[in-house]
Order: sequence, then C-alpha cells, then structure tokens
Amino acid sequence: MNFFKKNRKYISFYLSVLIFLLPISKSFAESKFDINAKSAILIDSSSGEIIYEKKAHERLHPASITKIMVLLLSMESIEKNEINLEDEVTISANAAGMGGSQIYLEEGEVQTVEELLMAICLRSANDASVAMAEYISGSEESFINKMNKRAKELGMKNTTFKNATGLPAENHYTSAYDISIMSRELLKYPKIHEWLTIWMKEMKVGKDKEIVQGLVNTNRLIKEYEGANGIKTGSTQDAGFCLAASAERGNLKLISVVLGCETSKIRFEESKKLLDYGFSNYESVTIARKNDVIDKVLVQKGNVEKADVVLEKDAYILLPKDSKAKVKKEIILPKSINAPVDKGKKVGEMVLSIDGKEIQKINLLINNTIDKAGFKNMFKKSFNKFLTQ
Repeated sequence: MNFFKKNRKYISFYLSVLIFLLPISKSFAESKFDINAKSAILIDSSSGEIIYEKKAHERLHPASITKIMVLLLSMESIEKNEINLEDEVTISANAAGMGGSQIYLEEGEVQTVEELLMAICLRSANDASVAMAEYISGSEESFINKMNKRAKELGMKNTTFKNATGLPAENHYTSAYDISIMSRELLKYPKIHEWLTIWMKEMKVGKDKEIVQGLVNTNRLIKEYEGANGIKTGSTQDAGFCLAASAERGNLKLISVVLGCETSKIRFEESKKLLDYGFSNYESVTIARKNDVIDKVLVQKGNVEKADVVLEKDAYILLPKDSKAKVKKEIILPKSINAPVDKGKKVGEMVLSIDGKEIQKINLLINNTIDKAGFKNMFKKSFNKFLTQ
C-alpha cells in the first residue's frame, strides 16, 4: 500500500451531466425496434460504444465491404511513407482480369495511387483494389496475409479474408461488429473523407487514356442523408445487399453496418433508420481534446523540473439525451519520471467511467523531449534546494 501511494497519484473529479427532460422510453427492447437485415450494428465512432446490435458477431459474406480493409492498409502505407498518392502503378494482367464491379483497366496501363483509391471508394472497383494490393505487397496473396494480420491486431475475431475484392470465396467472411472496428480505424484518416464524399467524378482509363469512365458513388447516402461521409457498399448473391455507413452531426459521429439485406433499397432505408435513432437519442460530450495539457509530472535529473502531460486523442463520452449520468474522469500518473524522456512517451492514463462503469482509457503522453540535466544545471538545482531548506 505504501509503495502504491509513493508511486501513483490520483487526481479525480466528477463531471455531472444533467439533462432534464421528460422520461422517454425509446430503448430498442421496449419499442421492439428491429432492423431488416441478417446482421446489424450501430456504434459511436468516437468512443466505440455500441448503441444497437443484431447478431453483430455472426460470420457472414461481406462482399465489397471487404475493401474497407484495402483502403485502411493503403492509408496506413501512405502514412508510413511506404507509398505516395502520386506514385504510378502499372496494372497487371491479374488486376485487369477481375470481374464484377470494375473500371475496366487494361494490362500495362498506368494509374496513380490516388486515382485507384478513388475508384475503389466510388465504383468499388475490383481491378483497382487488386492493383493496389499488388502495389503495396508485391502480390495479392501477400496482401491478403497482411489483411488478416491487421484484422487480428484490431481484434476482429470473426474475420477471414481470402481476397482483396469481396468476390465470392470459400471461408471469406466477417461480421457487422468487425466491420465497425475497421471502419472506425479507417475514418481516422482525414484524406479518406475527401474521396468517400465525392458523388460523381470522371476518370480516364486505358493505355492511351482515351476512355472516360463516369464514376458515381455507390453509396447514395452521400447525396441523400444529412452528414453522411462514408463508407462502403457491397452486394453478391451470397452476401445479399450490405452497407457500412457513417455520418456526423455536431460532435456525434456514428457508424452503422447492415449485412444480408434483400434489396439495395432496404439496405439504405435500414441504415438511415439506425443513424436516425442514434442522432435522435444520443449526444457526444467532449471531455478533452487531443494534445490538451492535462497535468504536469515531476522530472528527476532532467533539464526541466516539470513536464506537461497531454492527451493522445480526443476524449468523448456517449450519453443518452435523457440521461442524468455521473461521469468520472480519473487521471493516473506516476509521482515522477526520470530523464531523458522522448516526446510522445506514455506516462499515464485518463480513465473515463459512467455511473461506476469504466468505458474508456486514453493514454497520457509527455509533450516535449526532456534531456538529462548537465552538471551546471544539476549544481544549480542542488544549490537552490539547499537554500530553501
């Protein structure tokens, strides 16, 4: 107990969010609300909290929703500077030979990474998806291994990818919950929002770029639903009609997934129903922002006495609009740290809970690089300490 007291400090306070409304019983169970799909989920994109689910962990064919993982791995490769948007990609015979939804790329033609990614976002182009897979990993087979590895890293427990397109394949499956996980990860990249929200675009294809393809976004929510900003449609005979959708209004960002709908119209209607429910009944409360200075920590043997501690990411709490919940924010930090310390090093956590239930942990990072103190600096500190005794 003494050791714990010496090495940890707790700074806790309560944020009481009181919204006085007449009692409203709008829970799904009470209203017998149902979604006309084999599987569905609605989550808060900021916190990951589940608002609604229906057989969300059931393994189903995802069709072209598979390409969310292709887009995610592409964005991660760009962030790591492994590839660039301006890079030129030579289309292989394998990529050009993909059936289903495509932009009719020719073997040997050249397209930029950005053009191919936009073709995936708008047309759900299988040929563009395989071209990106081959460019990033050398072969589609190698890229599929990368897809499955990333799925495991993200905690997608009911997912196995067998291709980069979503075309029918034995043991190619995922779940609504897993799709929400990779969708949430993809939407962290601002650039992807630019492409996902384009309604119409023209693209020149062919070796001589003489053919103009008119690309219309397969996700009609982009045009029809307020705040819609993604993500991906999919349909095959085995999968039915599927949609991973996202929308943002104010602080509230939602992701919905419906799988196995009977018609294209139904998948859009049911997605709207999910999103409408979320926006009508919930709100996202901002606790703190990324890089906000949360506290300071003592530095031993450093060139500064104290270091600022900042949040790794934005902190939000999802609350029902008729809630009187008590939100607790707890800051956990060591009593001191030893120099040298690199900027961005994790030194603690912010723990958020609602009515005693822990819902989220956010890392606390050192805001600046701290060097070890030199002899003069150490002597000055010791002398000042001596004078104050």
